[in-house]
Amino acid sequence: MARGRMLPRERKLMNATGVKTDLRRSRERMVREQIEARGVTRPEVLRAMRKTPRHLFVEEALIPQAYEDHPLPIGHGQTISQPYVVAWMTELLEVAPGHKVLEIGTGSGYQAAVLAELGAEVYTVERIKPLYEQARARLDALRYDRVQLKLDDGTLGWPEKAPFDRILVAAGGPKIPAPLVAQLGPAGRMVIPVGTSRRNQTLCLVRRDNGRVIVRDLGGVMFVDLVGTHGWQAS
Repeated sequence: MARGRMLPRERKLMNATGVKTDLRRSRERMVREQIEARGVTRPEVLRAMRKTPRHLFVEEALIPQAYEDHPLPIGHGQTISQPYVVAWMTELLEVAPGHKVLEIGTGSGYQAAVLAELGAEVYTVERIKPLYEQARARLDALRYDRVQLKLDDGTLGWPEKAPFDRILVAAGGPKIPAPLVAQLGPAGRMVIPVGTSRRNQTLCLVRRDNGRVIVRDLGGVMFVDLVGTHGWQAS
């Protein structure tokens, strides 16, 4: 979990009159009105969403929108998912302290931080070098020591660290990548957007149960493209 140390931008915000209180209130309202009211109820997930400073994972100009109910751009054609989707996917994973969790699509690092707040050992893969470098610097500065990052094709997973108790894929591809299924441990769970049309997918819950792989469709979502060997080809 994060311990004490703040980014310069956070210190600046904390010193601004009323800003610290406003951000805390905005985060609490986000959890209460956008997440809890829409059916996310696991106490540990709500606590993690209350604790993780989403405003430190977006550009400074977008901080006033950090706790609103929509995704935000983070550069390079990528986004930070809306808070409800982050909380929903996190709840579906049923993460417990000590779980090894693989995240595909580090992006800003926000989802990895939420998973770390749950006590997970997080392994996160990002294919876009500037986003990888920014996320690594941000997570290091906030002392999310439970998070390890890798710059690579996320559709290949992280075989050296497998198996994983949980896998979260934060981008949508045309199919469930076979390497990710192979890296899912016994009784493992994976959440992943899948769809044959770009930016229009179904969120799937994948479970291992007595050697079987069970896939359940949970409803329509819209994510950025999952690009790689077992996803969409880069344009």
